[in-house]
Amino acid sequence: MKRLRRIIVLGVIASLAMTNAFAAKKQKTIKLGFNIPLTGDSPKVGESAKFAGEIIKNEINAAGGLDVKGEKYLLEFVYVDNELKSDSAINAANKLIDIDKVLASIGPEGSGRAIPAGEIYNDMKVPMITPWATNPKATEGRPFCFRACFLDPFQAPVAAKFASEQFGGKNVAIVYNLEDDYSKTLAELFKSEWESKYGKVVVFESFGQKDQDFSVQLTKVVNSAADFLYLPDYYNFVGLITSQAKDLGWTKPVMGSDSWGSADLFPLSKGAVVGAYFTTHYAAKGATGKTKEFIDKYVKTYGYVPDDVAALTYDATYIVLQAIQDAGLTGNLKKDRVAIKNAMGKIKSFAGVTGNMQFTPDGDPVKEAVVVRVTKEGEFEYVKSLKP
Repeated sequence: MKRLRRIIVLGVIASLAMTNAFAAKKQKTIKLGFNIPLTGDSPKVGESAKFAGEIIKNEINAAGGLDVKGEKYLLEFVYVDNELKSDSAINAANKLIDIDKVLASIGPEGSGRAIPAGEIYNDMKVPMITPWATNPKATEGRPFCFRACFLDPFQAPVAAKFASEQFGGKNVAIVYNLEDDYSKTLAELFKSEWESKYGKVVVFESFGQKDQDFSVQLTKVVNSAADFLYLPDYYNFVGLITSQAKDLGWTKPVMGSDSWGSADLFPLSKGAVVGAYFTTHYAAKGATGKTKEFIDKYVKTYGYVPDDVAALTYDATYIVLQAIQDAGLTGNLKKDRVAIKNAMGKIKSFAGVTGNMQFTPDGDPVKEAVVVRVTKEGEFEYVKSLKP
C-alpha cells in the first residue's frame, strides 16, 4: 500500500510538473532582432544599443510581458554583431530574417550599414527601423524601412546656420571620412550649404577608414584661414583628430555632428574636445520628464550616462512595440511582418525620449535637433534647439 501511495504521489507530482512546463511553454514570445556593431571600430555604438534594448526587455518581461490585444507576450531580443561593416550588416540581416525569424529589426545604426542592409530587409518584406542612420538613402524608396532620427539634409543646414551665428567667421575647414556614406554625404551637404549662404570652404580634406595619422590634413587646416573646423565623423576618429589638431596648434572652434555622441569621445580625445559643439538628438545634461527617467534607469544599471545611440534605440524599439500592439499578432510570420510594417506607417506621432516626432510617408520623423557643448567634465551640455 505504501508503495502504491508513493507511486500515486510521484504520478501527481510528475503530472503537475508537466502541467507547469506546458503552461510555461504556452506563453508566447515576440522576437526582435538587433543588427548592431558589438565589435569593430565603434563597439560603444553596439553596446549602447544593446543596453537600451535590455532595459526595455527586462522591464516589460518583469511585468509579465507586452500586452497585445489582451494577450501577454514575453520579449526575446536577438543581438547580432555587424562589426561596423556593410557586408557584415548584410550577413546579420540575413541571419535575423532566415535563421532567427524575427518579426522586425532594430538597426543597423549607422548609414554605412543601414543602406545596404535596408535593401535586404525591404526585399524580404521585414520591417526595419534604424535608430541612428541619417542618410536619406536608408529609407528612400523602401516601404519596409523606417528611422527614429532626423536626416542629414536637415542636420547640415541647421548646423551651418548655428556655426555662422556662433563663430561669426566666413571660412571653414572640413575633414571627413571618404569611405563612410554618412561622413561623406554630411560633409558635402554642409559644404554646399556654407558656400551658398555663409562663406568659403578653404580646406576640404578626406581620410580613409583605417587611417590613424591625420597630420597631413590637419597641417593644411592649421595653416589655412579657416575660422573653425567641421568634423562630421564618428567619435573614434574625432578623438584622434581633435587631439592631433591640438598638438599641431589648433585653438579655434570645432564643430561636429551626431556621430560624436559617445561616452568614449572625451577620453579618446584626451580632453581636446572641451568647448567643442555638435548637433545631436538629445541632451542628457538637464533632461526632464520621461527622458530623465530613461537616463536614470540607464545610469543605475550600467554606470554611465546614455549617449544618443542608446536614446534613439530606446525610441526605435518602442516604436516597433507600439506597431505590434496596434497591428496585433496572428502567428503567421509573413503576415505579421507586413502588418507591423503597415502599423508603423500609420503612426502619426510618437513621444520619445529624444523628443516628439511626426512621420512622413517615407517613414522619416520630423523632429528637432539640439546643439550641445562638451564641458570640461566631458558632459554634453544643452545649448540650443534647432527646429525643422
